[in-house]
Amino acid sequence: MFITPAYAQDAGGADVVMQFLPIVLIFVVFYFLLIRPQQKRAKEHRNMVANLRRGDRVVTGGGFVGQVSKVIDDNEVQVEIADGVRVRVVRSTITTVLDRSGAPPAAAPAKRGSLFGSKKSDIQGGPAKGDK
Repeated sequence: MFITPAYAQDAGGADVVMQFLPIVLIFVVFYFLLIRPQQKRAKEHRNMVANLRRGDRVVTGGGFVGQVSKVIDDNEVQVEIADGVRVRVVRSTITTVLDRSGAPPAAAPAKRGSLFGSKKSDIQGGPAKGDK
């Protein structure tokens, strides 16, 4: 009716390790699939924002495309989004640098046909029927 003393005193050391093993494995998977890549992206973004300079074409978090006209301080830059329209932008809201001021513009990709074939004008070199 009562539990024998031999079973009551069993600490079950191997059972404790086996109970925590799935939790440890889940943490390892989360680290390599979620945490580490996010830290890498954050580090790349910090470096990109720190290396902003005058003349860089950038995209802000709001979707505005402009050119850095002045670096104000460590936290702000002035971006020209249209002719004569300059706005002050917090550096951390800049999401992408499109062109560096010292870098040559990227070459345009070769023109290719669509997924389901090319237009007649692409193949023969002239305008297709109905093209003006």
